[in-house]
Amino acid sequence: MIDIDKIHKVLANPVRRDILRWLKDPAVNFPDSRFPHAEGVPIGAIHARINLAQSTVSAHLATLMRAGLLRMHRVGQWVFVSRNEQTIGLFIAALTEDMTQEDLAAAR
Repeated sequence: MIDIDKIHKVLANPVRRDILRWLKDPAVNFPDSRFPHAEGVPIGAIHARINLAQSTVSAHLATLMRAGLLRMHRVGQWVFVSRNEQTIGLFIAALTEDMTQEDLAAAR
């Protein structure tokens, strides 16, 4: 079960939306990565792309993780992140259903 309100709050921040957008196509958005994109993107690559303090970027990543929008896994010394497409799909479906119900109620 997903918390739609929590995800709305998380997505209200443009930096978090940028991170999710970049991770949708990591080969295009992180072309210099020396790792296969199937692993996800190393956290350091995300830090390098954003002109913010490392602690700020880490806080954004942690917020996305808590909302279930990102997955993290460790390979040796590296930590990789990728989008959690299942949660994103559930959120989109719930949002679509919620908006459809509101439209139906307004039409009555």
